[in-house]
Amino acid sequence: MKKYIFIILSGLTLTFTSCESWLLEPSPGVTKLEDFFSVGKTAIQSTNAAYVPLMWEYNSTYFPEWFIGDVVSDDALKGGQSIGDMADVYDMENFKTNSNNTLLLDYYRAQYQGIARCNLPLQEIPKMKTDSVMTASVQNRLVGELKFLRALYYFRLVRVFGGVPKVTTPIESSNDWQQNRASVADIYQLIVDDLEDANDGLWKKSQYPATDLGRATKGAAQAMLLKAHLYNKNYSEAKRWGDSIMLSNEYELLDNYANNFTLAGENGKESVFEIQYMEDPNSDYGEGFGFTRGTFTVILTRSRSSKLGGGWGFNKPTQNLYNEFEAGDPRRDATILNPTDDEIETPEQEIYLGSRYLNRKYAIMNPDNSYYQLTHATRGPINTKVIRYSDVLLMYAEACNELNDLTPAKNALEEVRKRARGNNAVLSAFPYGTYADNQTDLRKAIRHERRVELAMEGHRWFDLCRWGIAKETMDAYKAGESAEARSHMAAFIAGTHELFPIPSKEIDLNPMDQNP
Repeated sequence: MKKYIFIILSGLTLTFTSCESWLLEPSPGVTKLEDFFSVGKTAIQSTNAAYVPLMWEYNSTYFPEWFIGDVVSDDALKGGQSIGDMADVYDMENFKTNSNNTLLLDYYRAQYQGIARCNLPLQEIPKMKTDSVMTASVQNRLVGELKFLRALYYFRLVRVFGGVPKVTTPIESSNDWQQNRASVADIYQLIVDDLEDANDGLWKKSQYPATDLGRATKGAAQAMLLKAHLYNKNYSEAKRWGDSIMLSNEYELLDNYANNFTLAGENGKESVFEIQYMEDPNSDYGEGFGFTRGTFTVILTRSRSSKLGGGWGFNKPTQNLYNEFEAGDPRRDATILNPTDDEIETPEQEIYLGSRYLNRKYAIMNPDNSYYQLTHATRGPINTKVIRYSDVLLMYAEACNELNDLTPAKNALEEVRKRARGNNAVLSAFPYGTYADNQTDLRKAIRHERRVELAMEGHRWFDLCRWGIAKETMDAYKAGESAEARSHMAAFIAGTHELFPIPSKEIDLNPMDQNP
């Protein structure tokens, strides 16, 4: 911590002799950085703290990323009690978003909180001496974890807002507070550089003890490198990192698709990176960022009916998504809960713009299809799956196909479909249905598979934008929706609505150009 003392009297700078040496003594109760970052335990605790903003879903409003990834897309409607319930999300899903949107403000600030929590230990941990707790291997791993996390926070920002201020060191002076927006290319270069550094220092998943599962791994860094290069259409690099994670033999698909969304399936062999949550019986209502170790997603997405469990009914799958599943695909019923008339307690509050469907994946369902009993009315223990191995396989298939390397693309696609079909006579290997055996139709098949395999996991909107098909997809979706739903939707403007506005409060603090 830098400390400066300036004492000026009548325009004269005073010179102190030794009798005023007390002015140079450390202030009581102030800890210098070099004193704080002095033992390995502190380095580990500081790294742990950098994970925490990933868990945040509430400040002045609720802001889980699926409100963007699912609800803005053709996969889900906002839901809730009425169109006025979470009005910020209503604006976003209907392309009427203003720069004073509180969800986007909270989301933006949470990512920068995470970045700040990475920047300080990244500055200090490499300077520390190793000890019995922080060996050289652990020290390198901690730096790798922090680089991975910083890259992930910036990745979350750039997908939503485009170019953002690039801050890679602690802000120690008000003179450094205002930062220009970096370009999208510059942010992605930072992401790639951080992930490559992270890959060098991180451990494989199999090297972690069970108590440390959930930390960033070498495989997580490689999967994110695959993803970042895919977003930038750098398909050769994407394939290279896909080959690396697949050849590591650290990951494989769970035998049963639905087990990914159970408490028993967390951090399993298909898990590449998850945001960790746990049972938390404590209330933190009104406390803002943090203050809980449980997720709000469970209660946010459960049915509003007390007959089923009494949730808040957000993130409702669309009929469009329901129809996307092929006949007999068991993933549909593992993803979408279709309540009966008897289970719907108050139709006008539970059927939103025609959709009665519910997101089943994060509802935590018991084997008898009842809801798991939460220890707190609004907190759930289920982890958020950021990257599953099936996601890796489909990203790899996409990269290979864009390189016109069709055989490995088809093999990776078939691995996902084979697990999904199980022992059922459904979901044929490619080419199937009306698809021909060529690059164009294989691209369509891979995109279909991403939609159904990863449905309601927050990927769809970002996929549509990076593929450059957001307008045509959303226009077609709008045309097929009910007249009631169409009446709320604004026209999609290509080149504008793929990004959201930088929050106006952030521009007030740090003047920068706004998105179109």
